[in-house]
Amino acid sequence: MGMQSPPPSPSPGPPPKPAPPPTGWPRTAQLGIGLLALVMLGLWIWRAAIGGSQGHTTVDYSQMWSWVEAGKVKAVVIDGQTLTGTLGAAETVNGKPLTEFRTALPGDDDKLLPLLRDKHVTIRASTTKSSVLGQLVIALLPWVLMVALWIWLARRGKKMLGSSNALGMLKSRSRKYERALHVAVTFDDVAGLQSAKRDLEEIVQFLKRPERFRRLGGKVPRGVLLIGPPGTGKTLLARAVAGESGVPFYSISASEFIEMFVGVGAARVRELFEEAKQHAPAIIFIDEIDAVGRSRGAGLGGGHDEREQTLNQLLFEMDGFDRNDLLVVLAATNRPDVLDSALLRPGRFDRRVLVDRPELAARVAILGVHTRGKPLAGDVDLTALARTTPGFSGADLANLVNEAALTATRRGAEALAAADFMAAYDKIVLGDPREAKLDAREKARVALHESGHAVVAQFSPDAEPLPRSTSLPRGMALGVTQQTPAEDRHLITRPELETRLRVLMGGLAAERLRLGNTSTGAENDLREATQLATNMVAHFGMSDALGPVYVEHQEEHAFLGQRIATGGGASDATIHAVEVEARALLTRAAAQAGELIAAHADALDRVVAALLDKETLERAELTALLAEPVRPAVTGPPARLVSA
Repeated sequence: MGMQSPPPSPSPGPPPKPAPPPTGWPRTAQLGIGLLALVMLGLWIWRAAIGGSQGHTTVDYSQMWSWVEAGKVKAVVIDGQTLTGTLGAAETVNGKPLTEFRTALPGDDDKLLPLLRDKHVTIRASTTKSSVLGQLVIALLPWVLMVALWIWLARRGKKMLGSSNALGMLKSRSRKYERALHVAVTFDDVAGLQSAKRDLEEIVQFLKRPERFRRLGGKVPRGVLLIGPPGTGKTLLARAVAGESGVPFYSISASEFIEMFVGVGAARVRELFEEAKQHAPAIIFIDEIDAVGRSRGAGLGGGHDEREQTLNQLLFEMDGFDRNDLLVVLAATNRPDVLDSALLRPGRFDRRVLVDRPELAARVAILGVHTRGKPLAGDVDLTALARTTPGFSGADLANLVNEAALTATRRGAEALAAADFMAAYDKIVLGDPREAKLDAREKARVALHESGHAVVAQFSPDAEPLPRSTSLPRGMALGVTQQTPAEDRHLITRPELETRLRVLMGGLAAERLRLGNTSTGAENDLREATQLATNMVAHFGMSDALGPVYVEHQEEHAFLGQRIATGGGASDATIHAVEVEARALLTRAAAQAGELIAAHADALDRVVAALLDKETLERAELTALLAEPVRPAVTGPPARLVSA
């Protein structure tokens, strides 16, 4: 919980690494020179076709007539309806001197020739006309240039992409790995995830010794789908399979199948499986398979768009007419709910492996893997550190250790200390300290807001422990009061959720009680509390008025791919009832938070004064400041919620 502030402006990143010196003409320079040569060739052909008349200045017919009458014209050449003349002396036209000119002749002027003869002008009739060949060149020149440019670019594309087909679009983008040459990760490097490793070890053993399983009629699963939140180790498990297996391992991202041209993705799938079959037994790993595996028929295209054709080809290759029992497909996704049912059926992805966030013991093991080889100070306790990181994924823990190492390096230490891990934790969870300074009035309001959270959390039943409270601006927050569960939780009861609502409302209630008004700093608290109250009513069956029902009040937009509040099939009356019940929960939580703060005003004052003095209070200091007999302000059973 904390007060929210506008986002800070981004800081400039590190300077980019200097590029290596070029060893020859750059690709773009070669393309530019070729295009310039084609343009110059076209201009030369164009000029040769239309002759050298481009050097004459065009003048009006009346201007030419006046020059002839004045005797200034020396000679003329008549070519059809065009007259080209030469002056005896230079004349100035538009500020430029000229001795030769050109003009267009009208078709019915029979007085020009007599006038020219009277003025003793030399008259010549041109015998050269635009040839048929010249006109043909002029007409076909743009098309010839475009075809020549396309052929030249296609040939350059083949050399640059190393492909035998046009621009290399049909070539598979997969990478082939051999254990001895490329991959050094094994199952020993994957901490926790024992069930997932056991399933994958069976796959590796079957590919190494298939006769052992075939003796009793066992068949290897055709596909294994790794499911879990981001950062939990799905790709790391796939790398461990590559390191453990003695068979070729092909890795590709599902998005690399898709191109703007329909049919290219399906061709890449065919090429990938054909190459893998030639080296069977083999393993294919497709990361983020939901990029091509989404349910068909949900969007435009009627089943003929590029993504659906790619999915159809993938379905056929995994379990079509031509089967290969020595080819295993591993895939990873964090969106199993959007995958096509044909992709999940037995025979394709027979086995689904859940890769969830690690529990306490697994977090200790993961921290041990990532701190291996790093000097640790004597005050570092990995078990205590793991207890402070519930909900962290494996990637989060790896980032925590890395940030701690960077912090220790910045202060010139020889080993990683507990303070380095705490600083890394604050950097990841809270963000970097803000340079902006609060004035005295804003600082007092932030301290009051965070003290309200702390007091309500301390004196509410079923509340999680308070490890820290700070009024220092960090990241997007102006102040933060942390709560950390004492152990990993999988189920949360209604009283515990109601306590969370009270704690979230504690800062708002403290501002209203002491200052008589509220501020924009409670925006994030209200957002979280509203979402939690809505879920309690609509999803968890914690409303006496609505009863034990699940109301889908949000749905996924078929085209935008995002969740929008539209009702999701529920009636307007039901949606209104959900809103009324959620509002009643929030109102009641705010009132109870105000009662607790009023009942423990002395404790609130002590925490506010300490925050103004020290700005950050740790667990022991908070416990000492809030230590007083608990006087329950909330008595009796929960009040019945108001129904619509």
